[in-house]
Amino acid sequence: MSSDPKPSFRFLVFLLLLLSVQPLIFCLSTDAPPPPTVCIVGSGIGGSSVAHFLRHYFRPTPSHPNPPNINIFERRSVVGGRMATVSIGGETFEAGASILHPKNYHALNYSKLLGLKVKPPPASEDDDSMSLGFWDGKKFVFKSLEVDSKIPWVQKIVSYFNSFQLFFRYRFSLLKMSSFVESTVDSFLKYYESPERRPVFETVDEMLKWAGLYDLTTRTLQDELVQLKISPLMIDELVTVITRINYGQSVFISGLAGAVSLAGSGGGLWALEGGNYQMAAGLIKSSNVSLHLNEEIESISYLGEYYELNSTNGNSYSCDVTVVATPLDEVNIQFTPSVSIPARKLQHTHTTFVRGILNPAYFSLHTVSEIPELVGTLEDPGIPFSSISVLKQHDENDVTYKVFSREPMTDALLDSIFSARLETVRINWGAYPHYKAPEVFAPIILDGQHLYYVNAFENAASTMETSAVAAENVVRLILSRFFSEAHLHTSNLKSKSPDSDTLHTDL
Repeated sequence: MSSDPKPSFRFLVFLLLLLSVQPLIFCLSTDAPPPPTVCIVGSGIGGSSVAHFLRHYFRPTPSHPNPPNINIFERRSVVGGRMATVSIGGETFEAGASILHPKNYHALNYSKLLGLKVKPPPASEDDDSMSLGFWDGKKFVFKSLEVDSKIPWVQKIVSYFNSFQLFFRYRFSLLKMSSFVESTVDSFLKYYESPERRPVFETVDEMLKWAGLYDLTTRTLQDELVQLKISPLMIDELVTVITRINYGQSVFISGLAGAVSLAGSGGGLWALEGGNYQMAAGLIKSSNVSLHLNEEIESISYLGEYYELNSTNGNSYSCDVTVVATPLDEVNIQFTPSVSIPARKLQHTHTTFVRGILNPAYFSLHTVSEIPELVGTLEDPGIPFSSISVLKQHDENDVTYKVFSREPMTDALLDSIFSARLETVRINWGAYPHYKAPEVFAPIILDGQHLYYVNAFENAASTMETSAVAAENVVRLILSRFFSEAHLHTSNLKSKSPDSDTLHTDL
């Protein structure tokens, strides 16, 4: 019995149709748009945080099914920006941003995510365990008691005595200042709230007003403290010492920067074993970034559909989104078309590390042991340094010190302050803005397109944590404006915290 040929014919037709459709399917499957490129200028905590949050928050969409390629450009040979270490006598010390607050939740999360070891800062940076003195250029107007004993109950008695000394000198102004700082910190904690309750901000003004912090940037710290009826003695001494140490400036800085400075003098401060720069290094490594070291960006041009970045190495890069995560004040990036930001200057902090021994005669004292571990200074143009602190006591006549000053410390000056110097290292940091009230802020979106500026927030306050907060907001802006993410308010954006008209410069 012969077989029916129809099934074979049908099978043949089906096979031909399948073969003809397969190239079409293949073309459709490979016709997806290439992943966009995000370029970040600067590898400090701001730039590395942008990379981290971009990787953490991105979710595929039909228009952008693939995660972006991320390039980071760093003009130096190491990452970290203003976080850096220095080696003195075989020991490693923080040379830049050195302390973190216990409520710096992004930094805490970074350290846990990266497996970094947290340590308390040196005694000189934690007021619970240091001896403290306020120097007016001629004498110590205040000195805490120091007893050479390791017995815990003795140390506790000394701590109570020193607390009583401060309270006796400044009375209830101490409590008023503490309340002011706590209120400011509580307002800042709003930036860790879940995105359902937290907008995406296009300007620094909006960001600050939403948290209730904007008014603090319109008045000086001095004005804020006077309004709180804090005693003039405390403002001239304790508060001045703190602002000179933390921001190298007087109590006439803006109120928010001042409050942040005061918060950085409290207890529970911490740092990372081996250097805080490891946060930036770890975030960059874990974010699958193409890192370009020793490559300084000299021009950024918007060419209609993309940005062209040219470096001093002669290289050119095409970027769909560009993020500037370094202060524009002292770099020479040419923008086409030009962008406009408020004119400002950076406050330079000269950090001088000295291994040697202080000269007690300079302080009108008889022995080195009489000199406090932290010497803070009052606001007087005749005083050549902001502070001197002990970093490590090697032996009786061998100590490593850190000196902060507004101007470079000459050898002659150092030789008058120190009776012996075994090693000296000088570092000049363009550390933070020179604060003045009322503050005026640079745009976060520099060109109305996709050129973003993380450091616009620095004129509110400059810390490692404020840079991370600013970076997180920039990433949310990128997702909402470039990637058109409709699902910004979803679980992948939830907070990880334990609690929930002036002169412009054309660039």
